[in-house]
Amino acid sequence: MLKQVAAAVIASAILTGTPAAGPFEDGVTAYNRGDYATALRLWQPLAEEGDVKARFNLGLMYEKGDAAPGDYIKAARWYRLSAEQGYADAQNNLGLLYSDGRGVRRDYAEALRWYRLAAKQGNANAQNNLGLLYNYGRGVPLDHEEAMRWYRLAAKHGNLYAQSNLGVMFDKGHGVPRDYAEAVRWYRLAAEQGNANAQNNLGFMYGKGSGVPHDDAEAVRWYRLAAEQGNADAQFNLGLRCINGKGVPVDVVLAHMWFNLAAEQGNEHARENRDIIAAERMTPDQIAEAERLARQWKPTAER
Repeated sequence: MLKQVAAAVIASAILTGTPAAGPFEDGVTAYNRGDYATALRLWQPLAEEGDVKARFNLGLMYEKGDAAPGDYIKAARWYRLSAEQGYADAQNNLGLLYSDGRGVRRDYAEALRWYRLAAKQGNANAQNNLGLLYNYGRGVPLDHEEAMRWYRLAAKHGNLYAQSNLGVMFDKGHGVPRDYAEAVRWYRLAAEQGNANAQNNLGFMYGKGSGVPHDDAEAVRWYRLAAEQGNADAQFNLGLRCINGKGVPVDVVLAHMWFNLAAEQGNEHARENRDIIAAERMTPDQIAEAERLARQWKPTAER
């Protein structure tokens, strides 16, 4: 199963200040040690006084649930104040709230406006997110060529999400002639930086022999990297490999585990395959072991 164009991305790192001591830097220190209440107490007065970075950080804390459980209304308020001062990361993140309808009414035209302001400042996340709007025709007429233009700009800045998205565009022939070798090149750039969607797609290319020589072992390697990060499509694909014995020994217990993990994320094909092999190819002890492995499984960090 080939993963589609990746979702929009936020600027997710708390901003730091200068090395000199002060309330802002003390807030950064508190945040980094997990003392979110102290960080909030130190940044709140600065934000009220108009500090653009403190405002952005408060927005991020409220969005991530560090300051309060997912208070998107407050996140939108602080992002807006920072964005109106011209801060590109805040503009991008405010655009994403409008795109998702979190803390504000969903409004793709407004998302487009904020993404564009950030993108014009060279913000790669916003450039990628603009590409997504054009790719799906949200707030603008569907335009794959314009989507490609924004993805290329973001990818030029090293944005791994845009690199992965460019791979999909070349893979599908959207906005450019279909070119599997070029798709592989972009997938690999993103996959080597740990992007799970790109890793899954690169595994798919090796499995089909599209743009690269057919190599089942290499397909499994990339599927595994993505699956271990929690990518449901890769978990499903790896489950199929464990059933078919392509690039990996046949192992119904591991197949059931991977199908189960993917099914928990809503992958219906994985659920169907899990139930079929449980009914037709597994003993009760094997099913119990597979379920134990799934319960104990933990995702790895992006790598």
